[in-house]
This record gives sequence, C-alpha cells and structure tokens, in this order.
Amino acid sequence: MTWLSWLLVALAVLAFVLVALEDVIHLNKAKSTLFIGTLSWLLLFIFSSRESGLTLEALNENLLEIATLWLFLMAAMTFVAYLNAKGMIANLIYRVLPKRIDERALLLLTAAFAFLFSSLADNITASLVSLTLVLSLQLPPEKTRRFAVMTVFAVNSGGVALITGDVTTLMIFLSGKVAIPDLMLLSLPSLVAVIVLALLLMPGLGGAVTIPHERRQTRRSDRLIAAVFLITILATLTGNVLFGIPPLLTFLFGMSVMFMIGHYVERRSEAEERRVLDYIRVIEYDTLLFFLGILLLVGMLKEIGVLAFLTQGYQSLPVWQANYVMGLLSALVDNVPLTAALLKSGIEMQRADWLALTYAAGVGGSLLVIGSAAGIIALAKVRGLTFSGYLRYLPALVLAYSLGFGGAYAMGLLVG
Repeated sequence: MTWLSWLLVALAVLAFVLVALEDVIHLNKAKSTLFIGTLSWLLLFIFSSRESGLTLEALNENLLEIATLWLFLMAAMTFVAYLNAKGMIANLIYRVLPKRIDERALLLLTAAFAFLFSSLADNITASLVSLTLVLSLQLPPEKTRRFAVMTVFAVNSGGVALITGDVTTLMIFLSGKVAIPDLMLLSLPSLVAVIVLALLLMPGLGGAVTIPHERRQTRRSDRLIAAVFLITILATLTGNVLFGIPPLLTFLFGMSVMFMIGHYVERRSEAEERRVLDYIRVIEYDTLLFFLGILLLVGMLKEIGVLAFLTQGYQSLPVWQANYVMGLLSALVDNVPLTAALLKSGIEMQRADWLALTYAAGVGGSLLVIGSAAGIIALAKVRGLTFSGYLRYLPALVLAYSLGFGGAYAMGLLVG
C-alpha cells in the first residue's frame, strides 16, 4: 500500500469513528461522512498514480449506484412524510387497536404493527411512530423498556423482506444478488423471530391497558394518496417480477401521481396549508446525505483495493458462519457501510447465503441499542432506556436473531 492508500484508509476509519461518537461529540454523521467521503475522492484525483480518466470512470459508476438508491429512498420517504403529517398513520393505529387490551396481547400487536409498517416505510419513521404509540400508553418504566426492545427488533425485522423497508435490503437487491421473490421468503423467518422474542419478553406482563384514541379528520384526497402509495408498492414488486421494471422508475411514477393529485386538490382549495410538492423538502435529508457520504467512502476503499481484505473472513470460515458474524458485527458497525463493503468486495455466494446475509445485515443491529437507527431513536425517546439496560435483553435478542438467521438460510436452501 502507498502513502495515499494509508491516508485514505485512515480517513475512512476516522469517518466511522465519528459516526460511532455522534452522540458524544454532537457532530451530525451526515456532515462528517459527506466531508470525508468527498475529500477522499479529491485526494484520489490529485495524488493517484492512475490516469484521471480511470478514476473518473470509477467515480461515475459509484455515483450511478448512489443516485439509484438515493432517488428511490427520496420517493418512498416523501410518501410517508405526507401520510404521517396528515394523521393517516395514527388513524390506522387507533382503528386497529381496541380501547382496552391485555399487556401481552398489546405487546404482540405492537410488534406486528412495527413489523408491518417498517416493511412499507423507512426504519426511522417506523421507529418514531411505533415508539410514540408505546410512550402514549404510560406503562411502568420496566415494561416500557420491554416494549421499546420489542419495537426495535420488530422494526428491523420487518424491513428485510421488502426493498421499501430496509436500505441494506435495497442495496443487495440493486446489486443483482437477490430477486424480489427471493426476498419475500424472508417474511416468514423474520416474523417467527419477532414472535419468539415477544414470547420471551412476556413474563411479568399481564395487566390491562387503556389506549387513548385520538383520531384526526382526513380528507378524501389524503385517503386517495394513501391508496396510491400502497398501489405503488404492489406495482413496484409485480412490475419488477413480471417485466423487469426498475423499482426506482415505478416509485418515481407513483410520486408524480401523488403530485398530480395534490395539484388538482390545491386548485380547488382555498385553505392555507403546505402543498403536496413541499413534502419532498421535509424528509430526512441528513439520512440521505449520510448514505451518500458512506457510499462514497466505500467506493473509494474499493478503488484502492482495501476491500479485498474483507474476503479473508469468508475464506477462513464457512460462508454461513461468516454471514452470521457479519450480523453480529453490524451491532457495532453501521450496517450500510458494512453491506456496501461486502457488495463491492466481489464475494461470490449462493442465493441462500445472500438471503441469510440480507437478514443478518438488517436485523443484527438490533442486538445492541446503538446498532441501528431504531435503537438510537429508542435510546433518545424512551426515558430510562440505557445501553446497559438494553444489554439485559441480549440473550433473548441473540436467540431470536439466531432463529431468524437459520430460518432465512433454510428458506434459501429450500428453494434452491
């Protein structure tokens, strides 16, 4: 390795350390990763011994992958931002939940809602909505912590089977490693793992809970846009399976339909309120910029040949064991750069192994409260939830994760 390679690796390590210390140093990870990611490519252009044309070709290839991921997430997050602001999601929760329910049944319903909702929305929104529901119940602190742990695991588990639900799932799909029908197989083992964890968390629960119902008035156009969102998801899945249509194209078309409906409604309404098009400005752009910075960093590491070292773990362990360990590692290292590094390292695996890795990357972060966006949100919102307090549930979480991982690998083997 040259001095430039060592410098770039040091910058990448610094970026990952700054991400891990975000809550300590109060520097947004989007800012640090974007700064170091772009700086790394600038240094690569200036000091690399390669021809600038080859470096430009590598950058353009990397940017194309990033743009596809970025635009898809932007479209999906715009839909969710609109529906959440209009109270459609809260209304759905209160429509499903009874006014009074046993704590054990409520734990299962909370897990089921977080699981299903995270399949349709991004993990951040699913976590915020689910945890807001949990906190509104005003349970004792110990029980609230159990519900929070359940929510984190269910949110991360629900997203792995659909490209709309988890970034790492989308990344693995866009790289051509798995197809949509393959990913659908993950629903069953993921759900079984969630149910197992719920059963493990039930001892000590049993009282009745009164649920406050605060339904908001919605307009016909809001319900129509919600229907467009669901139709877009179904069209994305069926269009890709039947005709090979890229999911990005279908989602951008669905978002354009939402904007057209908004234009029609706004022309006939005199109310002073935010236009539908404006919701594209209120999505979590810091999350999107973080993905941009991270993927630039990983692309740079691929160009200098560092990612080749990542394959050594797969050479010393059976592939399924290495994937299992990667899931455990994602509880300490953000799963987005970890998945990106694996995809760009050139590792060859069978379909069953890619499915198992998809589950591991998506759910492994649940094992520690700092291992996923859902966990970080729970740590910030749930009073009394600490790193050590979450650690008390590690045996149950590892058991549920292991069952889900084994089920994902078995489903892949079953269908060949």
